[in-house]
Amino acid sequence: MTSVDRPAEQAPPAATDGQPPVGPAAWPHPPYPYPAPQPDRFSRFVLRVHDRSPRWALPLAALGCVGMGMAYALLSDPTRSDPDAAPSCLLKLTTGLDCPGCGGTRALWYVLHGDLPAAARHHFLFVFALPFLAYLFVSWAGNRAFGWRLPELRLSSPVLAGFLVAWLVFSVARNLPWAPFTALYV
Repeated sequence: MTSVDRPAEQAPPAATDGQPPVGPAAWPHPPYPYPAPQPDRFSRFVLRVHDRSPRWALPLAALGCVGMGMAYALLSDPTRSDPDAAPSCLLKLTTGLDCPGCGGTRALWYVLHGDLPAAARHHFLFVFALPFLAYLFVSWAGNRAFGWRLPELRLSSPVLAGFLVAWLVFSVARNLPWAPFTALYV
């Protein structure tokens, strides 16, 4: 029996000496002092669409977003921009520094054309993470749409933290103006 299941005769003790209650007595017990919020029209619409949509709709929408990103990279051909062209990245435009994602679109363009060394030259960590991201997407989408049970890729917190630290170090190192770091500048 939990504190929520306790009978009414065993109600938590009330506060004494003007002190507020501590522990489970501090939580509001039913009836709550505030009414439950009612969803608005848009929230009800979204919930109704979610309940009625087929299970493959969300993976298909995510695949469409990924496909549009790939189409943008292929159609824009970021490797052919003019040397005098203004950068499209706001951080690079205002500070002249490469942001943590600079070179990612060019790296994707090279990956889609099968040139992994050139892709790694533009953004090594993106190329390194791409197979892991692809597997995570396929396992999620396959499970969601078709009920596949692919082996789960479990990344522990230290592994994710290590990757984020490596990305931070890479982002700082690529902006240093000394050799050998100038080779990382894109």
